[in-house]
Amino acid sequence: MKAEIHGGATILEPRPNLTPPRSWRRWLIGNPLPTADAPHQTIGKAVGLAVFASDALSSTAYATQEIMVILAAAGTGAFSYVFPISLAIVALMLIVTFSYEQTVHAYPSGGGAYIVARDNLGELPALAAGAALLTDYVLTVAVSVSSGVSQVTSAFPSLYSQRVWIAVALVGLIMLINLRGVKESGITFAIPTYFFVVSMFLTVGIGLLRYFTGSLGMVPNPPVLDLDTLAVVTPFLILHAFSSGTSALTGIEAISNGITAFKEPRSRNAGITLLWMSGILATLFLGISFLSGKIGAIPSERETIISQLARTVFDGTGPLYLAVIAGTSIILILAANTAFADFPRLSAILASDRFLPRQFTFRGSRLVYSRGIVALAGLASGLIILFHASVTRLIPLYAIGVFLSFTLSQAGMAHRWWKSGHVRPGGEKVEAGSVVHYDPKWAMKMIINGFGALCTLVVMFVFAATKFKDGAYIIIVLIPLVVLTFYTIHRHYRRLADKLSLEHFSSPRRITRHRVIVAIAGVHRGSLEALNYARSLSDDVTAIHVSIDPAESQKVREKWSSYGDGIRLVILDSPYRLLVEPIMEYLDNIIAKRQPTEMITVVVPQFVTNHWWENLLHNQSALLLRFALLFKPGVVIVEVPYQI
Repeated sequence: MKAEIHGGATILEPRPNLTPPRSWRRWLIGNPLPTADAPHQTIGKAVGLAVFASDALSSTAYATQEIMVILAAAGTGAFSYVFPISLAIVALMLIVTFSYEQTVHAYPSGGGAYIVARDNLGELPALAAGAALLTDYVLTVAVSVSSGVSQVTSAFPSLYSQRVWIAVALVGLIMLINLRGVKESGITFAIPTYFFVVSMFLTVGIGLLRYFTGSLGMVPNPPVLDLDTLAVVTPFLILHAFSSGTSALTGIEAISNGITAFKEPRSRNAGITLLWMSGILATLFLGISFLSGKIGAIPSERETIISQLARTVFDGTGPLYLAVIAGTSIILILAANTAFADFPRLSAILASDRFLPRQFTFRGSRLVYSRGIVALAGLASGLIILFHASVTRLIPLYAIGVFLSFTLSQAGMAHRWWKSGHVRPGGEKVEAGSVVHYDPKWAMKMIINGFGALCTLVVMFVFAATKFKDGAYIIIVLIPLVVLTFYTIHRHYRRLADKLSLEHFSSPRRITRHRVIVAIAGVHRGSLEALNYARSLSDDVTAIHVSIDPAESQKVREKWSSYGDGIRLVILDSPYRLLVEPIMEYLDNIIAKRQPTEMITVVVPQFVTNHWWENLLHNQSALLLRFALLFKPGVVIVEVPYQI
């Protein structure tokens, strides 16, 4: 035991050798990990790619299709614009990647757009970025799992009617795996992630080889393109398709939010992983977009573009086709893992800044932010049910939040470079999230990040305009509401901190009178235990009984003469059979006459049964009374349990 003396007060620090008890949780999520084991739960670049890049990589499975869904309104001839639009999206991707690569090194403690905006743009932009990211993570889970289920139903159409509940079950499974810890979930997801990457590179590689050798044909039996009217290719239609395709950029920010999960040197490992991810993403996205136009693929809810491409490249639905569908389905489902890795971390940062409930800062038994994981699973499952697991209906909600966070992050980085240019050489400026040093290339970096912020801002407005009627208005309204919620929570914590602060606080008044009131329903062993405890607190004890049934009240009077031991009894008449109200009225009268140094304690006897279901056989009057008294200022409530 460690003992110290501070200011005349002895402080003891016993070190009990305790281990958590065995329970069903151990079997479900694994043995508890000690806090000291946290540094050993970090991951390397290979596993980090599986954990944080699965969201971005999975977008290759639906980004091309979402472009084609919009262009389909102008007929199959408009599909010639798919590849040029994809090139423009990849150019934007490179700008965003460069920005986040700098963020990774500038902010090694993670937090991404929220921390960057907080340190460089102020509280409101930071909260907007936080709200956008949290919203995006919820949508990531809903979209990726729904898209994965869509791949499965493309191969097995009989499962289409059950797609919603299959998706919800898969969200629950991913939640469970993540509750087991970052390291364990990363290793679990690494194999299927790399299986997808290999299978897609094989499909794109063979497809390109067959195209340039002239052996790649058209899609056999493509889905029917159902059009009521044929639209004209207009700039608005192209912008609409471009905004849908920018879903390929979702997930790029994930690594900057989860830097702390990487092994040392964290920033270097995270930066390399980010470059790997962007390279793989750009290559596969361009390859799929190019080949989809050459084989005459048709966007459809019944069969995905990936399924049509694999059927064409591998001449049927043989083992290689099934391997591609399996890999794509798995990566789409596992893409939700990126959100499960980042949502809890960002929630913990916001909670530590007192913008979310502080419970989100607590780590579970496996050293993960388990409350954030469970909250994410619940919100995403609700969206899946609400939108019937339809990717096309969920996508319009998806990218506005992403591009808002991109814009704020890059604008924040541009301002950071401006500050670094105004720090004297060799000096530094310490901020909440990082340390700003002088950078001789600050002007060039500021221009690049400023240009990137402008590009993503334009894309965000294009997306909002083109997708507004399709559901984007929901996010435009939702993000301000989330920010308002942040401020409401923060105001509560700030007000509480002011109330609890010891600044300008003198010692509390010494209690000169302690009045104890015992609420009894009858005279029995439980009430006598409560009376015995009350007498240990004070000599000024009063028992009160609410008279609802005159016959029962008469029994109380008769027994009190034998067992009351001289304690005064007050019987409160209740002609309307109310229980709590007469007690509250009696207490109000006492509180009104109370002296400033007087303490009032209400003692409530409480039966404790052997089995939980036995509580259903008793009215919970003690519980009701405790809740009613909880909001009475200056009243202490004590429950005296009596084990039956």
